[in-house]
Amino acid sequence: MKKILIVEDVEMNRDLLIQLLEDRYELIEAADGRQGLELAARERPDLILLDISLPEMDGWEVIHKFREEEGLRHTPVIAVTAHAMTGDEAKAHASGFDDYLAKPIDEEELWAKIDKHLA
Repeated sequence: MKKILIVEDVEMNRDLLIQLLEDRYELIEAADGRQGLELAARERPDLILLDISLPEMDGWEVIHKFREEEGLRHTPVIAVTAHAMTGDEAKAHASGFDDYLAKPIDEEELWAKIDKHLA
């Protein structure tokens, strides 16, 4: 079973992702950027869903750290964010994210992006 790390500080958003994904994937969850970085380094997930606005260390800083670390450099990371402004998706790709998903989450879009990166 593939392993997905969900890094999301809002419990309701985290719970929604867990409900959608728990039947198909092993899930690990973190409530802030620092915890997400530590869990990713230890657990080596197959894919990471990373919120941008996080306490401790925001998603921009976390993706930078992921891309510096040999064991996480090639792990697919999808930005999941409510900050869906013009140019944000391009900024996310330029920062090292493999994909981008705006909140509120569209379930079909979520599945398509996960399938794309885990196929």
